[in-house]
Amino acid sequence: MAESARSPRRSLYKQMGSPPWKEAFRQRCLARMRSSRDRILNKYRQAGGNMPERPLNNLLVQEVMEEEWNSFQASQNCPEDLAQLRLSIDLAVLEEIQQELIDEEQSIISEYERRVQFDEQCLNIMLAEWEANSLICPVCTKYNLRIIGHVVVCQCGLHIPSHSPEFTEQKLRACLETSLNDHGAHCPHTPEFSVTDGTGEKPSLLMTCRVCDAWAVIL
Repeated sequence: MAESARSPRRSLYKQMGSPPWKEAFRQRCLARMRSSRDRILNKYRQAGGNMPERPLNNLLVQEVMEEEWNSFQASQNCPEDLAQLRLSIDLAVLEEIQQELIDEEQSIISEYERRVQFDEQCLNIMLAEWEANSLICPVCTKYNLRIIGHVVVCQCGLHIPSHSPEFTEQKLRACLETSLNDHGAHCPHTPEFSVTDGTGEKPSLLMTCRVCDAWAVIL
């Protein structure tokens, strides 16, 4: 019954074409949604990374539409423009824009999930290589680390004096694995390794993460 009551409006909308305000409002909503990427992902993480079934899977869509609608109305030049806008509103148009925003939000989340999955695969491969083979240099991820004369060295140029004469490759491997596992317990992204320049003091091997801002001195 409700559908039959709305069908004349939908038919009229199809005959008349898109209302003049639709494209401007649509573009503003999409721009706000894309600029809210961090807000979307924060809400997604707070939800435990679980997306409920449609139509409840829009984490930020309603909020974005309400914010942009208020801003859009305020941008009208005069009361007559605002009155004309309200007269031309069709729920079908708003539902169409809402669905497009839901799709955009899902696209942002899907891209994030693919990146997280890729980082997890890289981390697992890195750990598997360290467990099965000689100790791979975490800085260049290409050559093997060696401890020669109490100095950790690599063909890539890494050269770090160890702080203990009893320091071995096994102990270095354990330090690296512990740091990676501790970081992986709260952040799914793969951290990076670098060496301080050693100006004024001994160089150090650092582990840092650009995503969660975590860092640790490995050696």
